[in-house]
Amino acid sequence: MSTTELTELRRTIGQLRQCVGALRARYGEAPAVRRLVNDVERLDIDAIDLDQMAPVPAQAGPVDVVPVPDTPYDPALWEGADDEGVGGHQRHQR
Repeated sequence: MSTTELTELRRTIGQLRQCVGALRARYGEAPAVRRLVNDVERLDIDAIDLDQMAPVPAQAGPVDVVPVPDTPYDPALWEGADDEGVGGHQRHQR
């Protein structure tokens, strides 16, 4: 992250901390409030970790995208195959 991004993240975490503090004053130590307090602390720890990491270099080229058609597959592809988990419902009946 750039310095600007980290500065904005830290500012936003600070605002969130203030909001959670107001919720704590209103709702006390309710489980939901304690979870929110924990979440804000975790965000702060993660922001510190990001600040200490080296940025990942950008990829050199575009990522290859493999198109998957929306049209149904040819049923012959599944001929003789068993549906795992369904119990072979298409087996020949006696």
